[in-house]
Amino acid sequence: MKKFAVLLILCFSIVGFSQQKSAEQLEREARENVRDGNKLYNQLKFSEAEVAYKKALSKNPNYPKASYNLGNAVYQQQRSKEAISQFELVEKTFTEKQAKAEAYHNMGNSFMNEKQYDKAVQSYKNSLKNNPSDDETRYNLALAKQKLKEQQDQQKKNDQNKDNKDNKDNKDKKDDKNQKDKDGGDKDKDKKDDKKDEKDKGKDKQDDKGDPKKPKDDEKKDEQKQQPRPNQLTPEQMKQMLEAMNNEENKTQKKLNAQKAKGKKIKQEKDW
Repeated sequence: MKKFAVLLILCFSIVGFSQQKSAEQLEREARENVRDGNKLYNQLKFSEAEVAYKKALSKNPNYPKASYNLGNAVYQQQRSKEAISQFELVEKTFTEKQAKAEAYHNMGNSFMNEKQYDKAVQSYKNSLKNNPSDDETRYNLALAKQKLKEQQDQQKKNDQNKDNKDNKDNKDKKDDKNQKDKDGGDKDKDKKDDKKDEKDKGKDKQDDKGDPKKPKDDEKKDEQKQQPRPNQLTPEQMKQMLEAMNNEENKTQKKLNAQKAKGKKIKQEKDW
């Protein structure tokens, strides 16, 4: 029994030692993967570096450097949204202020790429809280504030243009309605005028169909006009009278011409 107990204790010790050695082996392999990833990253092979960092995290999930470097590799591949999530995870696992500052700084850069300038401003502020002497972060903060102001000004301008457009559309609708009402009123007026004209035409037709004796009366009046009035000269008498007047006028003209021939010549004024 004593030998059996000793052997059992020995077996558990060997198993425990093997497990401990396996964890150390995985951590060592994780560090090797990170070093390989860094070499690839420096060669600008960001996608291959990403694979190496993920291998390291699969062997040691609580490896802050592997998480941080993975975020950088993803960021370099223009996948800013994934990078933001990765840096947020890193910020929670890092305990050193310098490491936190770098995570917040890169997070701010990712927000800038997404044009989320308000979140970028906050990220840079958090970075400066952990490392107030970082001039690069301070410059990025100023740039993010400027971009945020421009974005807000543009949004205000867009809102104002939208309001003006809405007001214009409402005014156009109101003008169209007023025009339709006016056109409707004109049409009603035209209809009334047309009815009035038709009524007047009907009245004229009734007048034309008036007393049938009227044309006969007009004919009688015309006949009376054509008949010579009492004491009126006949055409033959009028002809004789005209001839007599012409003869008299000729005699008078001859006398005047004779008198002019004896006198001074009359100068004729030009008709300008």
